[in-house]
Amino acid sequence: MGAFKDLLEKQDIIILDGALGTELERQGYDVSGRLWSAKYLLENPQIIQDLHEDYVRAGSDIIITSSYQASIPAFVEEGFSLDKAHEIFKETVFLAQTAVKNVWRGLSLEEQKQRFYPLIAGSVGPYAAYLADGSEYTGSYHLSEEEFKDFHRPRIQALLDAGCDLLALETIPNGAETEALVHLLAEEFPQAEAYLSFTAQTVSAISDGTLIEKVGRLAQSSPQIMAVGFNCTAPHLLVPLLEKLKQVCDKPLLAYPNSGEIYNGLTKTWQDNPEQNLCLLDYSQLWEKQGVQLIGGCCRTRPEDIAQLAKGFKS
Repeated sequence: MGAFKDLLEKQDIIILDGALGTELERQGYDVSGRLWSAKYLLENPQIIQDLHEDYVRAGSDIIITSSYQASIPAFVEEGFSLDKAHEIFKETVFLAQTAVKNVWRGLSLEEQKQRFYPLIAGSVGPYAAYLADGSEYTGSYHLSEEEFKDFHRPRIQALLDAGCDLLALETIPNGAETEALVHLLAEEFPQAEAYLSFTAQTVSAISDGTLIEKVGRLAQSSPQIMAVGFNCTAPHLLVPLLEKLKQVCDKPLLAYPNSGEIYNGLTKTWQDNPEQNLCLLDYSQLWEKQGVQLIGGCCRTRPEDIAQLAKGFKS
């Protein structure tokens, strides 16, 4: 480990990638099941690799694995053994690594000199993603700290075993789960580097109502959490959220929101949001002024959006 720290120290703006599941859906693939985009790890992994390649070409400095919706219990419930579930998680890293290698080989030496070799972030989504009921937008679920650790431990181990460069603890809506993840890293994965990214529905708290100041202090307390911020959150909320976070945490900030549309977890549909009035690049330029270093997109953003970010910040 150490690659993420090195990138943070050497590059002023780091471009993340964009949506995976909603982009596959836009391309005509069915992601309506419980495994969401993770089902294609089993059925057609090439389409996931191809999308990773699109994001590398667009200018992403970090490629996030397709393990967000995946979990060991979900794969076991699909009939796979624990060993096979572990291998599927490792495959999410291998697909991203292969995508980076393929695109990198096609760049000229001059093009390679102009960018860092993209890193692989192992996606660790919340327990809510396993529930597949939209509760990653509410945080309305309850486990003990040990239960949270038991859920996250095997997939973190698999992602690290496969050689991901960092962990993306992303779309976290629950304060107790945040605390469990921070403790789990410290106790069992002390060499792992990670970033921590929350969802929020208001400007004062993450989705379950835990105050920004509380989760910000948790992030600040962990030497392994090297950046912190928000994803899959409406763009217009991020300026005040980031300001609150900065009051208690001096780590690099990140922002990769959804498109600004409103997601209905029951109907699994997206609706227009009248408060959304800027494009991702315009919003990102505002966040940069607040000190945001890692910028990208989440649900409903596309490779074209990431290409605009790369052009806007690096050309």
